[in-house]
Parts: sequence; structure tokens; C-alpha cells
Amino acid sequence: MTIKLIAIGKTDSKQLQALIDDYCKRLGFYIKFNLEIIPDIKNAKNLSEAQQKQKEGELILAKINATDALILLDENGKQMDSVGFSNYLQKHMNSGIKQVVFVIGGPYGFSEDVYQQAKGKISLSKMTFSHQMVRLFIIEQLYRGFTILRNEPYHHR
Repeated sequence: MTIKLIAIGKTDSKQLQALIDDYCKRLGFYIKFNLEIIPDIKNAKNLSEAQQKQKEGELILAKINATDALILLDENGKQMDSVGFSNYLQKHMNSGIKQVVFVIGGPYGFSEDVYQQAKGKISLSKMTFSHQMVRLFIIEQLYRGFTILRNEPYHHR
């Protein structure tokens, strides 16, 4: 199985990007992982929220295969602890799915088309985080999930 994370816009902080790179590298020891960044929409300030979501949605869906399990990082998604998330990953691996795609949407969320294609929604917290920090958090949780599945000491129960 492959895991892909799609996010909108670049990470401005060099320190945050260094942490993201570190956890991407760590995660690569467990599973094939790809981080794909969709550039910010040009002239977004001239678009309505709905137009921006639609344009971002088209770019997201262009990166999804019909056989992918599309999972949205959404404030209204299912919340779980790290052990629960590791079990969630294991279920996807056991299902025979070739690729799971997690998506961090733009500032206004997802278009209706993206919601319709999604196979699930998860929430990292009831709190709101910057989209750039969410990248680090989900990649770290993916890494933590695999260390839990392998019973390694990174995650202390």
C-alpha cells in the first residue's frame, strides 16, 4: 500500500518544513509515502469562497485515481486516539487498497465534488490549526501509527 498526502500551498516556515521532511523520511522506512503540494490558486483574492473551493477541488481530484481511498482531514471528521488511528491504518492495509490519499484542503475546506468522492473524513482535533501545521501533525501521526503497529517504543502507552 502507498500513502499519499495532498496539501494546498507551500510551507512558509523553514523550521516547520525541516520537521515535515524529517517525519517524511522516518515514515519512508515503513511504507511508500508521497507528499504532493498543490500550488496556491492564483488570484484567489478575486474569487469567492465557493469558486476557490471549486478550483482547489478540481486540482485535488485530478491527483486521485478511481481505486484510491480518499480520506479528508476535516473538522467534522471522526476523531480517534493514536492507537485507534493505527488500527484505522491497519484496516486499510488489510483491505487490499493500493493507495490511501489523505487531503488537507484549502482555507475554506472542500468542494462538494471532493466530499462526494471521499471514502472517509477524520479530524485531528476539535481545535483549529494552520494548514501548514496540520501537515506535520498528520505525517507524525502516520509515523506514530506504524511504530504502534510494529510495537516499537516511539509511542508510550
